[in-house]
Amino acid sequence: MQDKIAEKLKQNLIRWRRDFHRYPELGWMEMRTSSLIARELRTMGYEVLCGVEVCGNAERMGVPPEEVLEAHYQWAEQNGADPEYLEKTRGGFTGVIGILRCGDGPVLAMRFDIDALGVSEQKEGHFPEQEGFRSCADGVMHACGHDGHTAIGLGTAELLSQMKNQLHGTVKLIFQPAEEGVRGAAAITESGHLDDADYVLGSHIVASPDGECRICPGLAGTFATTKLDAVLYGTAAHAGIAPQDGCNALLAAASAVLNLHAAPRHQDGASRINVGTLRAGTARNVVCDRAEMEIEVRGETTRINEYMERYAVSVLEGAAKMHGCRVEVATAGKAAALECSPGLTQRLRTLCRETLHLNTGEPGSLGGSEDFAYMAKRVTDRGGEACFAGISVPCRGALHRPEFDFDERALLIGAQYYAGAAKALLGWEKQ
Repeated sequence: MQDKIAEKLKQNLIRWRRDFHRYPELGWMEMRTSSLIARELRTMGYEVLCGVEVCGNAERMGVPPEEVLEAHYQWAEQNGADPEYLEKTRGGFTGVIGILRCGDGPVLAMRFDIDALGVSEQKEGHFPEQEGFRSCADGVMHACGHDGHTAIGLGTAELLSQMKNQLHGTVKLIFQPAEEGVRGAAAITESGHLDDADYVLGSHIVASPDGECRICPGLAGTFATTKLDAVLYGTAAHAGIAPQDGCNALLAAASAVLNLHAAPRHQDGASRINVGTLRAGTARNVVCDRAEMEIEVRGETTRINEYMERYAVSVLEGAAKMHGCRVEVATAGKAAALECSPGLTQRLRTLCRETLHLNTGEPGSLGGSEDFAYMAKRVTDRGGEACFAGISVPCRGALHRPEFDFDERALLIGAQYYAGAAKALLGWEKQ
């Protein structure tokens, strides 16, 4: 890449990243973020999908209450959202897809996640604080690098718009909401946006173990996961006068917690289970009639995760029945184990090393869970190929921590990687 082009792109990448970092938004509430992404893409000449065109209502998981969404809409309106596109996000219909049509040829989809986390950002000694772009939203920050992912997506869009005449096929840039809690990928996938994709690419900023900057195609090692919301319903009664008339939902929930954490593990691989929240009760002298729980299970493979999910639901139903209660269980998020296509992975590693002259390394394991796996599975099930990359750079603090920040060199590396991949997969020389 020519020095002048690279320097201008670098400035844009940093500007975008710092703006998104200053105005973070939680999953299904990325209204300001989505509106500004849409505006930038349209300016670059992309066909833009926004709102219900991206995610249908029935496919969304873990959507906040309507009153929360409406309050955040007002916040976005007051904090610089683009008015034309903001209206389309009302009700939590966030996410954007930019389409660049370059004639006949393969379809290449690229995923960039855009949501933040419910974490209060550190102040003292923190780079965003020192540079004036610390989060202005109380209790919300980009603690997982998605502000960088979003900027990389826009940088990729800028490069590809300049390379359009060198491409043969269609590019879909997918700016995905609600990755945290693995809620958003399924909604986009089930809306059909990947059904014609020959390739799908994704990535994540990860901490470099030795301070070197690298691009590592083939990052895997994620757990399959299911997020469950459970509500146990009992019968209220006076705890002193007539406790026998009540059915204690808190007692049922407590029994469930102990037995969930005692779930037997699977011989074929690692598994996880955690009860993250338990909310119950109204007063010390009232038999509790309602308890709410947030639970997650994980498995090293999709099959192990399904085993853990079945066991968890069985425990919840048994605990409810034992105490005369009933339970409702809803899926608030879900992702399969991530698998990359070997052929595409090797091709992209060679591209990075020999053509783009980017520092590469062994991809390693991401850990945790990543709902890009949902997109990868849809594309590979239909005969296409998928690859997930690690953008390895120095980081300050761990992911999901108040002190997290990453070296902004990641931005240019990411944009160069995606643009180079597009040219290799859709370039005229392929035809």
